[in-house]
Amino acid sequence: MKLLKHTALMASGLLLVQLALAQELFIYPNEGQSSDQQGKDEYECYQFGRDSTGFDPMSLPTADAPKPQQQGPSTGQRVVRGAVVGGTVGAITGNSSRAKKYAGAGAATGALVGGMQTADTRQAQAQWEQQQQQQYAQRRNQYNRAFSACMEGRGYTVR
Repeated sequence: MKLLKHTALMASGLLLVQLALAQELFIYPNEGQSSDQQGKDEYECYQFGRDSTGFDPMSLPTADAPKPQQQGPSTGQRVVRGAVVGGTVGAITGNSSRAKKYAGAGAATGALVGGMQTADTRQAQAQWEQQQQQQYAQRRNQYNRAFSACMEGRGYTVR
């Protein structure tokens, strides 16, 4: 389980690095523009891209939707609660000679159910993170297209 979590975190981090690298634009003046003129054009096209798309690449990324909250108790509490309830039910439903056996089986089943609830919460959070990354990339791409169109209209090559 730790290996899976570690791998997911590494993949998420790698995706963010790839997104950051993929978003960098290179601008080449085609008509002998000075560096001062290029800076002015870049700023004006930044404003155009920001205003036309609603995306500001200079601001910190924010979530479009609230992060899913863990419902109820923590992982450990869910496992313990499931074990206690399962053990109690197992002891009550089993006959007196097998009460320990039923209590143990009930406790194991309850712990498993408690752990599964935690896995569902983690999966929901992972899906939320992926969705946020995709939305950010899409909005950044829209901005890049608007910025590039503006710069190309002013005589630059944008890559």
